[in-house]
Amino acid sequence: MEKKYVIAFDQGTTSTRSIIFDLQGKVVAISQKELKQYYPQSGWVEHNPEEIYNDQLDTFYNVLLESGITPEEVAGVGITNQRETTVVWHKETGKPIHNAIVWLDKRTSEICKDLKEKGLASYVKKNTGLVIDSYFSGTKLKWILDNVEGARELANQNKLCFGTIDSWLVYKFTNGEKHVTDHTNASRTLIYNIKSLEWDNTMLKALDIPKSMLPKVQSSSSDFGSIQYNNVSIPIYGVAGDQQASLFGQGGFEPGVAKNTYGTGCFILLNTGRKRVKSKKGLLTTLICSVENEPVNYALEGSVFAGGASIQWLRDKMKLIEKASETEHICQSIPPLKNVYVVPAFAGLGAPHWDGKARGSVYGMTLDTGREELIKATVNALAYQTKDVMNAMEKDSGKNIFTLKVDGGASANNYLMQFQSDLLNIEVDRPKMIEVTAFGAALLAGIKAGVWSQYDINDIRKVDTIFFPKMDEDARKKNYKGWKKAIKRTKRN
Repeated sequence: MEKKYVIAFDQGTTSTRSIIFDLQGKVVAISQKELKQYYPQSGWVEHNPEEIYNDQLDTFYNVLLESGITPEEVAGVGITNQRETTVVWHKETGKPIHNAIVWLDKRTSEICKDLKEKGLASYVKKNTGLVIDSYFSGTKLKWILDNVEGARELANQNKLCFGTIDSWLVYKFTNGEKHVTDHTNASRTLIYNIKSLEWDNTMLKALDIPKSMLPKVQSSSSDFGSIQYNNVSIPIYGVAGDQQASLFGQGGFEPGVAKNTYGTGCFILLNTGRKRVKSKKGLLTTLICSVENEPVNYALEGSVFAGGASIQWLRDKMKLIEKASETEHICQSIPPLKNVYVVPAFAGLGAPHWDGKARGSVYGMTLDTGREELIKATVNALAYQTKDVMNAMEKDSGKNIFTLKVDGGASANNYLMQFQSDLLNIEVDRPKMIEVTAFGAALLAGIKAGVWSQYDINDIRKVDTIFFPKMDEDARKKNYKGWKKAIKRTKRN
């Protein structure tokens, strides 16, 4: 039977989805389940790995059943996942020994402090491309080994597996046959050397992590094993962390392309090609999606911890809105703000500030400040934080960025995209099909399956809207100057 479709597994922080694409890159069907969050203590965030797998399995079955597409018609599956989230499971039983520790989790701050006191900050930056922060997987893995009863002994007996969510899903879907990851996810662990493309012995020793726990690392577009469905073998041909998958889906395999995904956080990546740029401005150097038999490329990345999460805060905690889509009309219905800023440092500040101790703040309120102003200031913060990162990228790379490609839920907000263009003074390019993260994973699988080449993205990606800057230079400078003052007052490091 002709291979007409590719399926993406999109396992995110707040939901799990399966999406079927046809060979023109159009979405044929989507199945989604919300993912439950667990908060055992303040600053701790967990997921149940079994729930993640079962939800992914359910959405996989549902999307095939609802679409009427047979497994024989599927060329392959691509997986994209929330990065840095850490799972440890028993090799013999396949059962997790602890809940997954989510990328947002802050419990390993003391481990990070210890690494810094040992003088490893420069080594980490040079060899892993990262900074020492609880954001990354390595310290989460150490915490599990140190704090889960019997974990250290089992690890020393070669009875445990470590993986990010991609590894966990591949392991489960291949019935334990494959313990693997790809370059993009490995590069987010704090224990992978992005120069030698090997697990880093210095960091493994510093964190007391046995190498036997670690998955094999391979190209993002390659053979990751197969899923058995009704006696049909469906190959897993693509794996990538969500932000790199998004860059790939935006056509970002070409050097000089920048994108921002407005998800739970905001994640800005700039492809720097074969050049591994060492940031002096608080950015990360990371690997982008790799294709078999081709050299690896690098990117600069800036991570904003609270993007869509700050809109969820408005809805769920402050009760100022009932749904996120309300914010567009509210922002457009009131005049430009005068010196009112929300700094949503709910989990600290990410790039380029890297202040884990910072906490959310509101500045410039007067008796005239009401519900609408707080909502608008919170939406504006997504654009301000993106500008912080983009400024750092231009300084690090020595290149001017003329266009920002955007995706993710909040990119549907026309007010935010126009304000983003105004602040950056560049074009903001939003595609018609904003499921580019899932499509990036599908594209990786399709390349390995032979139904696409990476250059097909130029024909598949259609523009919805290009936003052009309209704000005058004086207003732009004044707005950003006020934001920088608010950031300065929020930082504690």
